[in-house]
Amino acid sequence: MKATFEELYDKYHQDLFQYIFYMVKDKQQTEDIVQEVYIKVLRSYQHFKGESSEKTWLFSIARHVTFDYFRKLKKKRNKFLEFFNWGEEGEQLQSDQQAPEEYVLLDDQMKQIYTCMEHCSYDQKQVIILRFIQDFNIKETAEILDWTTSKVKTTQHRALKVLQQCMMTSLREEEGDHEES
Repeated sequence: MKATFEELYDKYHQDLFQYIFYMVKDKQQTEDIVQEVYIKVLRSYQHFKGESSEKTWLFSIARHVTFDYFRKLKKKRNKFLEFFNWGEEGEQLQSDQQAPEEYVLLDDQMKQIYTCMEHCSYDQKQVIILRFIQDFNIKETAEILDWTTSKVKTTQHRALKVLQQCMMTSLREEEGDHEES
């Protein structure tokens, strides 16, 4: 089992880390979630039937663990808001975390794409990350998300429209800024 785990780690750790990081946007939380994923992998590897690739299976576990993280985060936030009875105003509080060091290294267009991804729904972000950043095909993405392939295609189409619209808006704003200079 140790050799199998090390092989999985060597093959997929970087991709797994990136996938979770793009969703969570916090390096420390990403490391914690990745560790939890590996614990689940170790506990459940004997149940892996090989009906999908190891990578697909691993990312499916990562998706579920990440989703659980967001669910717990929402519960904590709601308890906190209820404790102080802030109502709707408190629910609009947003985290203002700075992007990690890696974000600085991205070229301007990639930065713009990641910024525009914030306009996508959670499901749309997952599809974009799995399809275009992690290079999973439609079928693998559907397996990881436990969706039909048609849902993946529809979500991908809508996400790309959101990204395209955001990118066009940004381009028009940049052109307006250059004309004023």
